[in-house]
Amino acid sequence: MKSLRAINSKWSDPEVQVRFLEREGAHEHIPFFHSKLQDHGIGLLKTDRPSILQVNIGYQCNQTCKHCHVDAGPDRKEKMSEEIMEDCIRALETGCFEMLDITGGAPEMHSGFRRFVARAASTPVAEIVVRSNLTILMANPVYADLPEFFKMYGVRVCSSLPFYSSTKTDRQRGEGVFMKSIKALKMLNAVGYGMGVDGLRLDLVYNPSGAFCAAPQDQLEKEFKSVLEKDYGIYFDRLLTINNVPVSRFLDFLIESGNFEDYLDKLVQNFNPATLAGLMCRNTVSVDWQGRLFDCDFNQMLQLPKQVEGMDHIRNFSKEKFRDKKIITGRHCFACTAGLGSSCQGAVV
Repeated sequence: MKSLRAINSKWSDPEVQVRFLEREGAHEHIPFFHSKLQDHGIGLLKTDRPSILQVNIGYQCNQTCKHCHVDAGPDRKEKMSEEIMEDCIRALETGCFEMLDITGGAPEMHSGFRRFVARAASTPVAEIVVRSNLTILMANPVYADLPEFFKMYGVRVCSSLPFYSSTKTDRQRGEGVFMKSIKALKMLNAVGYGMGVDGLRLDLVYNPSGAFCAAPQDQLEKEFKSVLEKDYGIYFDRLLTINNVPVSRFLDFLIESGNFEDYLDKLVQNFNPATLAGLMCRNTVSVDWQGRLFDCDFNQMLQLPKQVEGMDHIRNFSKEKFRDKKIITGRHCFACTAGLGSSCQGAVV
């Protein structure tokens, strides 16, 4: 099968990915997501009460991970303006969001990151989450004080760690990443994160290293905690498991390795209707670096915007308009509904 890079030299072009995922006749035995819902007597997926504002403030990152659905890296220049950050703050000030989830790229690399966190801390939002790749703490001395900064504002840190061994982690994220991550975790432990200190929550995020679904979250968490404590003296609070969604670099990997059809089949066979109530698209407002609104981070990468009249940008956000609206779905949605489910907050069942 032809590589997407051969189809279009600009790999981040979302139109190419959508055409491939949804092309009729190309994958006849793989149902469309809405057809699977209908088979289970379920109509359109619709939004519920908005409670999470997830903001992608830019695609620049100090790493270039093989599974990255954002296609982030050191050469990416897209970043959110301070004006749009203020639009996000105004949305938080409405009081309808319980959580601000800041992501990237490596969000810490944005020049306005610290100001954004400080401004958000003055709003009614109950929890601020930062998705950190850990190695950013080691990338430059300017980031070395981030654990103290996180502590100052009671930020919940969600840290990517694909596995508790160097082999699998480095294969997915780059040579030497595992040991840098261990050093960063020690820095976070040293200021109280993951040590049972109230308000200093440290979660690890697990993505499978290949074309398979994540094992049960509770089981993996026990393994991670046991090995990391015994071998490295590392402590954390929760492990969040996220199935890899066939978007961007992971989609490219599936195609080039000949695993696309098998992986989609696996996701479809493990479709679990019990996951639908807890899907992140039901209660999350996803904002890209330009302020545009999406049902989830993956739709954001595929440029499938939220279709609500008069609410195309965070500055026009309305909780009344958000509720009971159609969610844009596609074959990539099977990743979030397989097994125990998958979301940015981990398993959903």
